Amino acid sequence: MRIWDISVKKLCRQHLLGEHRELHALWSIIIKNKKGYSHHPETMRWRGKLKVLYQRHEEEVKEMNRRGYCHLSPLDKKFAQGKNKQNIFIDTIKNQKKILKNKKCECKI
Repeated sequence: MRIWDISVKKLCRQHLLGEHRELHALWSIIIKNKKGYSHHPETMRWRGKLKVLYQRHEEEVKEMNRRGYCHLSPLDKKFAQGKNKQNIFIDTIKNQKKILKNKKCECKI
């Protein structure tokens, strides 16, 4: 489970769509107080930051639309509360770029 801290414009198709699925999973875990993955480091770093997670989703949607994908899974904006900036990182942005580069995918890193 991962939400990258890199511009969605740089993500390849696989990572953009994968992140979108995982963002929806995180959103559901947090707003419905689900037990599964509730203590995962990625989940923990987004608690209290649904406002910025919502913004990340909107960036994904914009990029998906730009690439011609059909988006049909909006988030309920009433839950978009909390901090509007993510300041906790599991990996530094520099390390995230290195991880993506080593995957030899089509990400624009």
